[in-house]
Amino acid sequence: MRVAVITVHGCPVRQAGSKDSGGMNIYILEMVKRMAARGIQVDVFTRHHDPLDPEVVTLSPGARLIHLPSGSPSIDKTGLYDLLPEFSSQMRRFCVDNRLGYEIVNTHYWLSGLVGIRLASEWGVPHITSFHTMAVLKQLSRPEEKEVPQRYSSEIELASAADSIVVWTQNEKDSIVKYTGINGSKIRIIPPGVDLGRFRPMSKVQSRAHLGYGSQKNILFVGRLEPLKGLDRLFKAIASLKNSSPVILNVVGGDDNSLEKTRLKAISEQMNITKSVRFVGSVSQNDLPYHYSAADICVLPSYYESFGLAALEASACGRPVVASDVGGLPTIVSNGISGFLVPPNRIDLMAEKLRDLLENDLLRHRMGVAARRSSESFSWDRSADSLLESYRDLVPKPKLSASSVAGG
Repeated sequence: MRVAVITVHGCPVRQAGSKDSGGMNIYILEMVKRMAARGIQVDVFTRHHDPLDPEVVTLSPGARLIHLPSGSPSIDKTGLYDLLPEFSSQMRRFCVDNRLGYEIVNTHYWLSGLVGIRLASEWGVPHITSFHTMAVLKQLSRPEEKEVPQRYSSEIELASAADSIVVWTQNEKDSIVKYTGINGSKIRIIPPGVDLGRFRPMSKVQSRAHLGYGSQKNILFVGRLEPLKGLDRLFKAIASLKNSSPVILNVVGGDDNSLEKTRLKAISEQMNITKSVRFVGSVSQNDLPYHYSAADICVLPSYYESFGLAALEASACGRPVVASDVGGLPTIVSNGISGFLVPPNRIDLMAEKLRDLLENDLLRHRMGVAARRSSESFSWDRSADSLLESYRDLVPKPKLSASSVAGG
C-alpha cells in the first residue's frame, strides 16, 4: 500500500515548539515511521519552510518527506489559504513527473484537508483526515482568537467530504459531531503515544546539572508561544506565589524574535516577575526529557488544548501536571491522582494547586509515580496499528478472479 500524507504547514522534521510546529508534527513523524516499518510506502508532502530544504528527504526506509515550493517560506499558516491551489498543482506535478500513484490520502489540519478533498477525488481514492484543532473551539475558548474567515465553512466541508476522520479523544469526536453536524460513525478515536524509552523518570539533580540549573524549585511549560497557550494566566499565578513559594518558571518553546515572546516579556515586566521567568527557547527532542526531569511540576494553562502531548511527555517523565480542565487534557491528567485539573480562568486555584505541590514533596512524588503509570497506557505502536487498520478498512480489497477462486 502507498499512502500520501499531506501536511501543508507542519513539517514533521522541524523542531517542535518553534513557529507552527508542535504535537501534530511529532505525531506525523512517529506514525509515518511506524507505518513504513509495517510495510506501507509513505510520502509526506509539505511546503518549503526554508530555501535550503532539499526536495526529498528520507525519514526512514519506506518513508519520504517531499518539500514543494508554494509561496514564500516565511509565510505562516494564516496566510496559506490562498496558496492551496499552487500547493495542489505542485503536488500533482511531482506525482506525474515521478509516476506516483497512491491508494489513500491522509491529511492533517484543515488546510491540508482541502487539498486532500480535491486530490483524493481526482485520483479516486479514499481520504482520511485529522483536524487537530477546530476554529469554533478556539474562538469559544478565547474570543480574541483571530482565524482565517474561510476556516469555519472549510472545516464543515472537510468533515462531510472525508471518508474517515481520526481524532485523539472522545471530546474531540463529540465536538466535531456537534459543530459540523456529521454522523459520528465515520470518526475513529486513536490516541497518540509517547516514547517511554526517551521520556522516562531521570535524576532531578543530574538533569539540573546537565542544564546548568540551580536547586531552586522550578515549574515547566512546554509548547509554542501563542496566546491560546495561556502563559499570561500562568504568569499571574507565578506572581501570586512569589512571596510564599518562590519558584522559577522555565518556558521551553517559541522563537527568539516572535511577537508573542515580546508580549510575554512585557507582561512579566509589568508583573515584576522577570527574575522568576526563564525563556529557554525551543529544544531538541533529545534534550527535552532533561527539562521535564529537572522540573518539579509541569503546567499547561491553555485556554484550549485538543490533546496536550506535553502533558503526556511530562507524565512519562514522572512529573505531576497542573493543567486547564479543557479539551483533551482530562484524558491525560487524572485530577487529584496524577496532577490537578483547574477550571478555565481560575488563576487563584491554579496558584493554590501549584503551591500545594511545591510545598509537599511526598504529594509531588506520589503524583509523579501515578503519572508515569498512567502514561504507560499510551503507545505509538498501538496507535500505528489502529491507523493501519483504518487504512485497510478504506482501501477496497482486490477482487478474486473466477480462475483464482477455482484454483486455476
